[in-house]
Amino acid sequence: MIDRKKKLRITQLILLILGIVIIIFTYYINDNSSKNEIVSKVKQEEIKDLSQDNDKNIFYNIEYSGLDLNGNRYRLKSQEAFTKKDKEDIVYMKFVEAIFYFKDNTVLSVESNEGVYNNRTLDMSFEGKVNASYEKSKLKAENAVYSNSEGFLTISNNVIINDIRGTMVADELLFDIKTQTLNIASFNDGKINANINMK
Repeated sequence: MIDRKKKLRITQLILLILGIVIIIFTYYINDNSSKNEIVSKVKQEEIKDLSQDNDKNIFYNIEYSGLDLNGNRYRLKSQEAFTKKDKEDIVYMKFVEAIFYFKDNTVLSVESNEGVYNNRTLDMSFEGKVNASYEKSKLKAENAVYSNSEGFLTISNNVIINDIRGTMVADELLFDIKTQTLNIASFNDGKINANINMK
């Protein structure tokens, strides 16, 4: 009778330990599998993103500098940029800052949300909240294009110039870098909205 009770208690103890091991093993495996499932979903998204950007080379905090065809120095910076593998000479940029140092010691600075730089032709375009300053003048617009080959800086779309002489609104400004002359164009009945102090 005593042997039977001992056997029963040993069997109960073994079953209890086996039950505890099964419960721990089940929760441990279940916990790990749920973690693996979450990680694998995240990894799947990362792989999906990488496969979509597989044709891009992404860069951060880049800077270009050099001379344009007129002998003026420039420096172009971007917080984030990428090139496409089939067009590596075109650099697509975000949060752009360009500074042009002209031979007459004047400086033009341009900032924009986005930009495109051709590192072969040295042409640049700026888009989205373009802010520029030249000597004591401040300028706001939506677009600006610097053509190195033609020596022009074209500023367009909602152009507003604030100067010590007054404020002017125009559709397009064309700045000739060689002659340093400014042409102002308006497409609304040929009128330019200007408020200039003559004092």
